[in-house]
Amino acid sequence: MERNTTVASDILQIQGFDISPEFTYPVFFLLLFVYFSLLFSNIGILALIITEKSLHQPMYILFCNLPVNDLIGNTVLLPRLMAHVISTERFITYNQCVVQAFHSHTFGSASHMILVIMAIDRYVAICHPLRYHSIMTTRAVIGLSVTAWGVSLVLVSVLMGLTVRLSRCRSVIQNAYCDNASLFKLSCEDVSVNNIYGLFFTVLLFSCSIGGIAVTYFRIALICWIKKNKELNNRALQTCASHLVLYLIMLWSGFLTIILHRFPNYPDLRKIAYILFHVIPANLNPIIYGMQTRLLRDKIIQIMQRKMNAI
Repeated sequence: MERNTTVASDILQIQGFDISPEFTYPVFFLLLFVYFSLLFSNIGILALIITEKSLHQPMYILFCNLPVNDLIGNTVLLPRLMAHVISTERFITYNQCVVQAFHSHTFGSASHMILVIMAIDRYVAICHPLRYHSIMTTRAVIGLSVTAWGVSLVLVSVLMGLTVRLSRCRSVIQNAYCDNASLFKLSCEDVSVNNIYGLFFTVLLFSCSIGGIAVTYFRIALICWIKKNKELNNRALQTCASHLVLYLIMLWSGFLTIILHRFPNYPDLRKIAYILFHVIPANLNPIIYGMQTRLLRDKIIQIMQRKMNAI
């Protein structure tokens, strides 16, 4: 009988975090600081790349996808999360919840795909330096960017489409935010298709991501080993180290979230891991990439020196 019971209300309740009153405002201001710091760093790096003509190169243009993705993913999540931290009433409409889940999953998928296309750029730059500018044209850069976003949007659209078709018999989101799993758990219908596609989605995304990164870096390492050129090795280390660090941070924070989803006895750890998956890469990406990439680092230092001289 439960299968035929549907919920007519469009208002959902968010379970949220169980925070003691004395920690409410410290947690709120911590999240606010984290949000403003990632806004400042990501908007700053975007503005620098856009305004500095010397940075209008394929590597930096492709990197622009990353701060854009971080800004969208965290702006959809953190402001509402902060509001729920200080509020005793944690409600959200079903449509708003679907939009948040859609953008959140797009953020995760696009993070993988963007780092894959950045790895392709590094492979061409190191393994085919003489043909780099003829291969990585403006058209190629746009094509790679559109592919990364297009694949992510298609995969997530199917994921969310399978969820919104379900009727609802519950109205409480067992989470601090909206995601696909929390949404389809509101239904009393058979969700086998959702689970199967969710598994397919995860396996496909991680296979393409890990496979793409592994193949490009293996080819780069092979070229460096064969040529035994010190200048080539230094250039490979300089340009690839930051990209690989970004990828590993994103990969392991994502793995932690997926693993904790399998342990329902630790709901707060799962919620924290999911938030860290959003905020840690978003805060570290511009710092690591900005400090590790020589041209970008030099531009940042020049701007800081100009500001100091002006003062």
